[in-house]
Amino acid sequence: MPRIEGVDVPEDKRGEIALTEIYGVGRSRANEILDKAEISESKRPRKWTESETKRVRRIIEEDYTVEGQLRTEVQMNIKRLKDIGCYRGKRHREGLPVNGQRTRTNARTRKGKRKTVAGRKQSTQKK
Repeated sequence: MPRIEGVDVPEDKRGEIALTEIYGVGRSRANEILDKAEISESKRPRKWTESETKRVRRIIEEDYTVEGQLRTEVQMNIKRLKDIGCYRGKRHREGLPVNGQRTRTNARTRKGKRKTVAGRKQSTQKK
């Protein structure tokens, strides 16, 4: 199993799919990497030679920000938004959707499990 950027790339998947296991590498970026390394997208990582694996590893290290470095960068960007107190930073701080989605319904993933609030009692006085 080839190990790239600290991630075990699955051997039995096609090359372009296998590389997406790396944080920061999606389908289009995986195809770019394999094109630069001159490897077929359909060739499975178990069939890569040692030199092909090294080429892929070198291309990712030199040209792309992935895994731990990318995670750190994203967290620093969020921290910066929180520190300057902008709208997006406040939304991150409050655990609400950041990009303008509705919150009256939906947004359960971001808001977490429902917190039931007791309803107001209707007054029974007659006029």
